[in-house]
Amino acid sequence: MLFAIILLGVVLIVFATAVLKVHPFISLIVAAFFVGIAAGLPLVDVVRFVNEGFGGLMTSIGLVIVAGTIIGVILEKSGAAYRMAEVVLRVIGEKRPQLAMSVIGYIVSIPVFCDSGYVILSSLKKALAKRAQVAVASMAVALATGLFATHTLVPPTPGPIAAAGNIGASDYLGTIILVGLIIAIPAVLVGYIWAVKVGSKIHVEEDAEALDYDEIIASFGKMPSAFKSFLPLVVPIALIAMGSIATALGGEGGVTSFFQFLGSPTVALFLGVFAALPLLPAYDEKTLTGWVGEGLKEAAPILLITGAGGAFGTVIRNTGVADQLQAMDLSAFGTGALFLIVPFLIAAALKTAQGSSTTALVITSTLVAPLVVELGITGGVALALVVMAIGAGAMTVSHVNDSFFWVVTEFSGMKVTDAYKAMTMSTLLMGVTTIVVTMVAWMIFV
Repeated sequence: MLFAIILLGVVLIVFATAVLKVHPFISLIVAAFFVGIAAGLPLVDVVRFVNEGFGGLMTSIGLVIVAGTIIGVILEKSGAAYRMAEVVLRVIGEKRPQLAMSVIGYIVSIPVFCDSGYVILSSLKKALAKRAQVAVASMAVALATGLFATHTLVPPTPGPIAAAGNIGASDYLGTIILVGLIIAIPAVLVGYIWAVKVGSKIHVEEDAEALDYDEIIASFGKMPSAFKSFLPLVVPIALIAMGSIATALGGEGGVTSFFQFLGSPTVALFLGVFAALPLLPAYDEKTLTGWVGEGLKEAAPILLITGAGGAFGTVIRNTGVADQLQAMDLSAFGTGALFLIVPFLIAAALKTAQGSSTTALVITSTLVAPLVVELGITGGVALALVVMAIGAGAMTVSHVNDSFFWVVTEFSGMKVTDAYKAMTMSTLLMGVTTIVVTMVAWMIFV
């Protein structure tokens, strides 16, 4: 019954937004109350969970979104985004702009949370789409899937690190990183193919703008240098990477704390804003107030919808759906590659039900840890493949209760139904591909 209620809540959101044309913010909040009340949660607790979910997500990525949109406006209005697009296409090749986006996402999300990475790279994605004359949605899917693959499979992202620790593989982090980087490649390729085949058929308002790229470039006059253009993106990515490394190495003291401070996404993104200031043509009211104000206006609806998605996910998490999955008897499952289906299915059920990949990774790894010991699974490669199986499930699937789904949807301008075709289906295919590749690797190397 609980799973039926959650499914009904998701259907309610899709129906309200796609058929009734209700704003996603209202749909998500109404669905959050519906699920909480229908699941039998105390009414006072339902209100508290909605508030906590909304506020909790604003705490983690609210300022990141604000800073990211300000950087995006500056990059776009100064011409820096178009300079970056030219450089990237020159390196990767003009015929495969989606592949360029996938590769960038694959690299960036190793140290950076996928939500933050998408916000940081959103302006580059838009500029590349215009430069290569491809659909914005196809670039959005390519970037999102590239980010999502390494986010769920490769440390030092918190989810894979927690999973490794829970199953007793902390001593094999190097092996897990290497295996994760390899296993993520087929997932990224599937996301890229889906972006080209399906994303290209989805049109957003931005695609309809009759813009001549050469006229856009000419309107900026003298274009900024490549160094100045990339700096607002490279600075936050590098800082977050250093913060992740400092956390992974552990230790206490001023140096570690300093790098963790600089590497927090909020600080890193705002330092990225300062790195974007040299791109301003003048330091006056038009730029320092007008451009920044435009960034704030763009951030507002994204903040509200993403926060509402957080409220919906928090209510679901507090219905006890995870406890029901934890009560499953897993002792009947066998050993070998077939065993990997168990953590995959549990993580996929958790991810689909409550939205958070990190939560799915943490809970699933806790559940299967006793089985790993009982079945005598040891060694770096074997344990790494168990983490990959959990990660495969944790990417299956991203939909309306996942904050990343709303970040991608809102920053790309896709409708909810189109986002289901593009984003949700791509993550399903990525998850299935990853578990198949992981099982094949098990049969060969373990």
